[in-house]
Parts: sequence; C-alpha cells; structure tokens
Amino acid sequence: MGGDGGRGGARVSAVTSPATTAPSGGAVPGAVHTLLPTTIVGSLPKPSWLAQPEVLWSPWALEGDALIEGKRDALRIAVQEQTRRGIDIVSDGEQTRQHFVTTFIEHLSGVDFDRRETVRIRDRYDASVPTVVGEVRRERPVFVDDARFLREITDRPIKWALPGPMTMVDTLYDAHYKSREKLAWEFATILNEEARALEDAGVDVIQFDEPSFNVFFDEVKDWGVAALERAAEGLRAQTAVHICYGYGVTANNEWKASLGSQWRQYEESFPLLQRSSIDIVSLECQHSHVPMELIELVRGKKVMLGAIDVASEVVETPEEVADTLRRALAFVDADKLIPSTNCGMAPFPRAVAAEKLSALSAGAGIVRDELA
Repeated sequence: MGGDGGRGGARVSAVTSPATTAPSGGAVPGAVHTLLPTTIVGSLPKPSWLAQPEVLWSPWALEGDALIEGKRDALRIAVQEQTRRGIDIVSDGEQTRQHFVTTFIEHLSGVDFDRRETVRIRDRYDASVPTVVGEVRRERPVFVDDARFLREITDRPIKWALPGPMTMVDTLYDAHYKSREKLAWEFATILNEEARALEDAGVDVIQFDEPSFNVFFDEVKDWGVAALERAAEGLRAQTAVHICYGYGVTANNEWKASLGSQWRQYEESFPLLQRSSIDIVSLECQHSHVPMELIELVRGKKVMLGAIDVASEVVETPEEVADTLRRALAFVDADKLIPSTNCGMAPFPRAVAAEKLSALSAGAGIVRDELA
C-alpha cells in the first residue's frame, strides 16, 4: 500500500541525512548526522506537579489553563533532559497525554467514553473500555499543536508516537462495526490524516505503537500490516512500528513469565514487516528473552533496538548497553541501527529515567567510537 512516494517529492530520511546547512549557515532542524543516533520509544516520567509520580496513566493534577501551561512546561523539561543526556532524536515523552492509545481516541467522534464495557486486552487482562457507537471520525487535529511546539523548542530531529490501528481496536468495545478488521481500516485512515498533519508540523519520524502484533498473529497476517501501511501511506517522514512486551506491570510480567526461555513472537510479524513500506522496526531487547538473531528477519530495515530495560529500576552501565549494540551489529548494518529504550519509562522515578538516558547515550558513544 503506502510506498516510498511522498506527496510531491522523495521521502526524507531524517535519521541518515547527510550534513546539511540552512541558507544562513546554521543547522537545519531535523537533520542528524550521527552514527547510531539514540532515541526513546515512549513515555518519560511526568513532574509531580503535573501528575502523580511513578503511576501509569495518572490523572492530571491541574485543570483548565493551568493544565495547558503545565503540559507545555513538562514538554520543555522532557526536551531539555533528553538533550543534556545526549539523546539525538527527541520526542515529547508523552508529557501532554495520559495514555498512549485512549488519549488519541478521546478526540474522535463515534466513541462513547461514558458507555463502558469490560473486554480482554491483548488476551492478557480485563479492562473497562469505551464503546464505539457510530462512525469514527477525526473532527480536528489531535497532537498537531503539541508537535508544532516541540518543533519550535529543539533543532534536533523529533519523533512522535501514535497508536497503531490494531492496538486501537483492541482497546475498545465495538458496538457499531462489529468487525475488528473494518474498525482497524477506519482507524488507519484517521491515523493517516493525523500523521500527514504531524509531518507538516515538522515531525521527522512518526512511530506507530503496535504491541498487539505480539499477540494476534493471524490478524497481523490477514490485515494488521496492511492497515499499518495504510496509516503510513504517502508520508515523506520516516515511519516506525514499535512492537514491545509492555511496561513492567504485573499483568505483563505474568504474561512474559509464561512465554518460556525464548520469546519468538517477532518471528510472526518481522518477515511481513521486512516486505512492508515501514522504514523502521522497533523491538525490545535488553534483559528480554528475544533471540538477537531474529533481527535478521528485518534485514534492510532500520532497527530501533531496545537497549534499556523498562521493567527494572536498575540502571544499565554504558558497557552493558554497548555490549547489546555490539551483538545486534551481527544482524543489522551500523548505519541502520538506532539505539533506544525497550518501551516507555513513565513508572520510573525521574532520576532513574534520566540516568538510563545517560547510559543509553554513553553506551552508543562507546560503540560509535569503536566503529570509527
């Protein structure tokens, strides 16, 4: 579906572009010239004055105009912390949203958040979720203003995450379409609208979060990857798909404990993604049981490799990060490797998350020097 052609020109490679200067001689925002550019996959801890610390999806502590201002201040802090810790491709750290899926869905019509149903999320745990009651539509931009603000406060490449179509479907009760596939295609169209607007706002990498790809293998084959490609169709920005094993919460930890000594779920989706139009494949690696050789299945794609564990507050040493990256280089070319975190770090104390960012950057620096 969505090929390499963009809207009116060749696709931009935000993470491998050659050195470029603006007409005035200054650096062009969005260009990165570093081998092994570092980034984070999802969330960072929020300040205590914005939301309760070390709690996933905590309610906001502010309201009205104070909340708007507080979110922007938190975003500034997240950018400053990533920059001073050596992160090359900066994200918002999800400072302006509570949940990586439902915050996007809240802005769509056709979904009733007061009508709740209990569903099984990713075949792992039960949750009370909103209900699809009519045709889903994006009436207005969702994250575009925040992304434009992020673009204004940093000259580094920026990455923005959106939920993937299948994971959106799996976070709702559908009383209207009554077909996971039909609803996924509707969401894919909506996501593409938002992604194009994010690209116009200056976003260099658009990431789609699809943890459901590690669970619903038949659907991934039948329509999941195709719906993901529809969400990314026509974009000039780099596109990424993030498939992880989730935050280090009880339900996820119990599920992971049942997977045995080797986690081979990526074997189902990686061959399909290798043939897809998606540019970057993100996977969990550090302290997981994912066999490193599975990276070979996406040979030719850029690999956003999780070298920081998000299920433990123990901070990796730079050498531990470097060792993970060295092992990965047997299966991915150095110019296609993007060191990152396994997943988001919202439940961590802020100091722990900051130290993990420093370890990621330092570990990448060790390997970068070795390659040079």
